[in-house]
Amino acid sequence: MSVIRLASRYAKSLLDLAIEQNKLERVTSDMESFESIVKNRDFYLLLKSPIVPTDKKRNILKAIFEGKFDEMTMAFMNILLLKHREPYLPDIAKEFMLQYKHIKHVSTVHVLTAEPIGEATLSAIKAQLLKNGTTDDHIEFLVEVDPEIKGGLILEYDGNRYDASVRSKLDDLKKEFSENLYVSKIVAN
Repeated sequence: MSVIRLASRYAKSLLDLAIEQNKLERVTSDMESFESIVKNRDFYLLLKSPIVPTDKKRNILKAIFEGKFDEMTMAFMNILLLKHREPYLPDIAKEFMLQYKHIKHVSTVHVLTAEPIGEATLSAIKAQLLKNGTTDDHIEFLVEVDPEIKGGLILEYDGNRYDASVRSKLDDLKKEFSENLYVSKIVAN
């Protein structure tokens, strides 16, 4: 079974159970916390390691999360440990958050700009996206600054990409000039 399919199934199970027991927001908070902790390389490698015994991993997870996470989240992690699926916990948490956002009609929009942008600009982008109907009702922005794009912005959401960066315009011009047939005809004559 592929990692994506496995993560999707376990995430859906946890999501359905959380909805059924009216603990969706609490479990979602746990999964967000878990995702942020998994960014620690050592913790990530611990989960993925086939050398570290499952009991040791269980004790470490219990020491870190017990009392902070909901009992249902802890029970879910224990089930994954029993089935030796702990290497997939980061993928399951990520998939859980994607499914949660889908249920709550939240679109995540990645905004890449050359310089930091303000709330007014984000509000204008949000209004345009909502007007076009290309996103869900609620929009979550992930803003990143990359001076390499020279100016403008790049938007990515729901498999769509809108590139209005100066770098892409310059690359297009460069390509157009390199394919300029008129110059080659003048030089040939």
